[in-house]
Amino acid sequence: MAEKIQFAVIGTGGMAQGHIEKLLTLPEVTLAAFADISEASIARTQKRHGEAASEIPTFSDYREMLQVVKPHAVLIATPHTLHFPMAMDCLGAGCHVLLEKPMVNKVTEAHALLAKIEETKKVVALGYQRHSLPHFRYIKEKIASGEFGQVQFINALQQQGWAKGTAGSWRQDPAQSGGGQINDSGSHLLDIVLWTTGLAPETVAAFMDRRGTPVDINSALSIKFTNGAHGNISVVGDAAGWYEDITIWCDKGSFYVRNDGSFRVQGTDGKTYTPELSDMPDGSDVITNFIHGILGTEEIAAVPMNGLRTIELTEAAWESAASGGKTTAVRRS
Repeated sequence: MAEKIQFAVIGTGGMAQGHIEKLLTLPEVTLAAFADISEASIARTQKRHGEAASEIPTFSDYREMLQVVKPHAVLIATPHTLHFPMAMDCLGAGCHVLLEKPMVNKVTEAHALLAKIEETKKVVALGYQRHSLPHFRYIKEKIASGEFGQVQFINALQQQGWAKGTAGSWRQDPAQSGGGQINDSGSHLLDIVLWTTGLAPETVAAFMDRRGTPVDINSALSIKFTNGAHGNISVVGDAAGWYEDITIWCDKGSFYVRNDGSFRVQGTDGKTYTPELSDMPDGSDVITNFIHGILGTEEIAAVPMNGLRTIELTEAAWESAASGGKTTAVRRS
């Protein structure tokens, strides 16, 4: 692409700010428009990013922006239930799309979006930044190589003060969020477990507690995978603070990702070690990866199929929880 990529941002809330900061540094990109129904949000964004953002055209209607600006690429960082219709409109307008998580809120939406992507042949990436982090890429490569044997068990925990932190916001309005923490920050946990291990969930038994809110806050998932492996995923949204812990046990070794940022591997000889940075794959970030994907110089790290797999498990967990925890098939397609 000889000209710069004309990039528009739809949704200028908190999640968009880091992406905008990165976009303003990339020589391959011109930030061409902001679209948001909130004038105050746009004004805060322009103030935060100073002169570089002050002259960028703004729109209250993203569809008008698509017609007037005709951007090459867009970031969609809006309430979750808007992701699907906005992505479909942007693809229809000929744009490449970077979607914040979750990709969509229903399996049917995921299939419709995948069909639209196939029709338009546009580049679509998801905001699952962990796919670009060296230690998660290391785990994925080691498991895929077969060096550690098959995965046999997974335990993954995420805790946050999500319930208090999102009180009164759209994230606790099902009409805008599509669900609670498991569909919000918990989506990162489900995705990274599925992506690194390559496992396919067969069934899930789930219990969820809304903690007096309209959406799921605490979630307990017990999963059986098609290879016979089992796993527990815990999403705790009514906690005092942040904590996360992921352990993956394979036939010949284990992987330990801890809350303090440490990453340890128990090798096939039973010894535990921290891989040298030089032994791990290179890292990146969501925006750079997306731009390089458009230019054809890098593979997209988090692809729409990852979004489908995540919502398949999420939807089955919701169904199980609604039935009182009955084991529910995860319908993969």
